[in-house]
Amino acid sequence: MTLTPFFDSSLVVQLHIVTALAALAIGPVALMRRRRDRLHRTLGYVWVTAMAVTALSSFFIYTIRILGPFSPIHALSAATLVLLWVGIGHIRAGRVADHRRTMLSLYVFGMGIPGLFTLLPGRIMNAILFPTTPVGGFGTALAMTSAIALVWGLRRPDHIRLLLGRA
Repeated sequence: MTLTPFFDSSLVVQLHIVTALAALAIGPVALMRRRRDRLHRTLGYVWVTAMAVTALSSFFIYTIRILGPFSPIHALSAATLVLLWVGIGHIRAGRVADHRRTMLSLYVFGMGIPGLFTLLPGRIMNAILFPTTPVGGFGTALAMTSAIALVWGLRRPDHIRLLLGRA
């Protein structure tokens, strides 16, 4: 592992990485708490802020250009911002199950899928984590993510139903 690619990147990319990693770390703590207390609420605010900054900062990163300066990841960023707003609206309206489903889906699909794409060979996170074996590193990350998703799905089928909107 080397942090040289991180320090060689622009401030926007550095901000994007730091807030994405913060959201990645805070998300499970907030999502898995049984009691929805002050700690859950505080972590939730921090997580929503980190997700929003991550999504907003992506609009200033143009390494992949498909439609003008934008790529499909920018559509995901826009959807993330909308769903953050929707998720907050759900809890303010007292719709706890809808809030939980929205935030869980945001974590899985807004962090997991883009997170895997950041590990593709040639991307900054791949260069940071797997400087000597970029393809092998990505393959290992993909296999580990798949295994975690499988175990998580088998142990917590209620979460799978939540993601599919059947709870």
